[in-house]
Amino acid sequence: MATDHLMDVQHLHVGFRIKDEYYDAVDDVSFTLDKNEILAVVGESGSGKSTLATAIMGLHDPNNTRIKGEILYKELNLVDLNETLYNKVRGNDIGMIFQDPLSALNPLMRIGDQIGEGLIYHTEMNEDERRQRVIELINQVGIPNPERVFRQYPHELSGGMRQRVIIAIAIACKPPILIADEPTTALDVTIQAQILDLLRDLQQETESGIILITHDLGVVAETADKVAVMYAGQFVEVADAEELFANPLHPYTRSLLNSMPQEEGDNEELHVIQGVVPSLKNLPREGCRFAPRIPWIPASAHEKHPVMHEVKPGHFVRCTCYKYFHFQDEKGAE
Repeated sequence: MATDHLMDVQHLHVGFRIKDEYYDAVDDVSFTLDKNEILAVVGESGSGKSTLATAIMGLHDPNNTRIKGEILYKELNLVDLNETLYNKVRGNDIGMIFQDPLSALNPLMRIGDQIGEGLIYHTEMNEDERRQRVIELINQVGIPNPERVFRQYPHELSGGMRQRVIIAIAIACKPPILIADEPTTALDVTIQAQILDLLRDLQQETESGIILITHDLGVVAETADKVAVMYAGQFVEVADAEELFANPLHPYTRSLLNSMPQEEGDNEELHVIQGVVPSLKNLPREGCRFAPRIPWIPASAHEKHPVMHEVKPGHFVRCTCYKYFHFQDEKGAE
């Protein structure tokens, strides 16, 4: 593993058991995360983004999940760790900002106790030092009246405040890696912008690497350094954010970008991607997984076993179909 990478994920497979068979929801995914980098993993619901995040955190039930491959961090392969060793990594080395703050917080514990819980486990701080650190964290994530909030319960806070509490819990031990799973979902636009600004500020302050899981390309454009587009358990395009938005190649990436509302096109109809992400059991394991949603592209354009092609330094695209893709309504124009 190269020393400049915080984390190196290689050929990761995460399979869930359905009856007696395992089906990969994350299928042969590889990527690196560097210090001071925000990597956005983007795709529709059901594409495997959150499964990837929870696999890195070691949160899957081993009785119903099969994980293969490597998640390399500090010379450790996290896939091989038992629960006791993983508990030393979680919170201390890798923090996670969960998607739904209300269900992630304990309704019966005061906010201060929940933020301070990781400090009890991972640090030698005494009670006064912990309290001081928790007050500092509440301040750091932009919550007013920290002394009062310290004593409050989750139901007494707004959605935006609860999300800030989740961030405070995730950064309490200053982990070098943060995973943010849809951190702005269900928040209004103003609060979303504040949360994203907060994440950027924290990242610059601690030089941490952030894996940002999202389906919102607007968030990606504002925040990410590097983008991995995920579809049906696989990365289909990986590039620097600037390059991806300037030169999107994979049909799925282009379809996602085309379905974003444009400011200048008030009267234009939104592009709709045909079909849906296939269910885990019905996922095609051969051929291009996006092919059924672009039926006007000939079968000969797709690879039988699609691989990632490096089309420019650092810009990778899966399958050859990107060379032949056009939107259906462009056909006559070509």
